[in-house]
Amino acid sequence: MQTTIFGTCSVVTVLTVIASSVLSGCNKMSESVLVESAGINGGFEITQSGLPVNWLVYTPETIPTGDYDLIIDTGEYRAGKQSLKFVVRECSPDGGWRSPGFSKEYEATAGVTYTVGFWVKNDGAEFRVRIGGVSATEGRYETIVQSADTIATWRYYEHKYRMPPEFDRIRFELNILRPGTFWIDEVTIRGISDG
Repeated sequence: MQTTIFGTCSVVTVLTVIASSVLSGCNKMSESVLVESAGINGGFEITQSGLPVNWLVYTPETIPTGDYDLIIDTGEYRAGKQSLKFVVRECSPDGGWRSPGFSKEYEATAGVTYTVGFWVKNDGAEFRVRIGGVSATEGRYETIVQSADTIATWRYYEHKYRMPPEFDRIRFELNILRPGTFWIDEVTIRGISDG
């Protein structure tokens, strides 16, 4: 039996948070806009201030050494009415908050297997997607895919990840590691019942 654990919430409260505003004067590592009622927003259909809501986004504002555009693309998408597009001219190959991309952590249950799926297109970029179990002080990640292949039509990737017993959150992260144009759409994270 398969159940979606990160679907749309019924809470209507809208909370806007810019990650950097917590500590003024510090370098911000990401920007985010939180809208509880939008759920995971894996189709990037809900946006505010030019950002897909409910993701920690590594933007040109937070990575001053990069040269790229983050675009909500209404002309190229797998489902819905838009996708998330990166047009990268220069970037760090380090990944994490040092490279264009985005991430998000969700509550998870130790020992449960999660299915992570997403659709991509790629023209010249090298991209990496990681999934991992995390806690407040540490994390352990697996690379789902790292590729510089040209992907002219939408390609689906799916990966199963079993939560280690020492972690209570699951983290999804995508980074662009080499210049090019990259699209992503329909990110899903689902718990699979072992019963």
